[in-house]
Amino acid sequence: MLTDYHCHVLPGIDDGAETPEISGKMLDMMKMQGVGRVILTPHFYPHRESSVEDFLKKRANAFAQISHRTEFEFHLGAEIAIEHGFSEIPGIERLAIEGTDLMLLELPFSGYGRWVLDEIHNLKCAGIMPVLAHIHRYVGLYSKSQIDEILSSDAVFQVNTEAFANFRERRFVKELIRSGAKIVFGSDAHNLSDRKPDFELLKRKAKADVIEFSNSVFERYIR
Repeated sequence: MLTDYHCHVLPGIDDGAETPEISGKMLDMMKMQGVGRVILTPHFYPHRESSVEDFLKKRANAFAQISHRTEFEFHLGAEIAIEHGFSEIPGIERLAIEGTDLMLLELPFSGYGRWVLDEIHNLKCAGIMPVLAHIHRYVGLYSKSQIDEILSSDAVFQVNTEAFANFRERRFVKELIRSGAKIVFGSDAHNLSDRKPDFELLKRKAKADVIEFSNSVFERYIR
């Protein structure tokens, strides 16, 4: 059973699936590709949300529209943008992936600073294991020393299946695998066209043991 650690399947809550019908078709694609566990990670931008509680209500309403798909093992989470002070938001720990100590975090695209690792460190002190979303996207955006600094942190690194379609990103991911880093895979699916689920690409390009390790990370961090 494949695990999708990062997707935007919940309808109408962010820039992902716009309707329950699109959500259903995305899930149909995942099912055909062998995905059985789906971690639902709508965007959480601290500066836009009034509170964690309000976000959880919106997420619950969106989930109610697809929860009848009982062939999947669903777990609710969020893709949290790392912003100054976000680790101190009341209730932020409630956005960890349901049933685990894992929390999906999105590094800033606007620029990297040491404060980013400080925010991550604050979460780790609270017993949360950070999962850094689509780590391959920062190659070329961050300097090599910044990337190395991030990779030296005790974190789980999430890789989108799309990374295997890009030479530069694929090379980076292969080096990351060889380093022994903790890696999990996700579709980061948003729709049925240019950002659709594609675990077939992952199965063609990644070794079975690497994929199996990704699937097993969830169990390693169950509360």
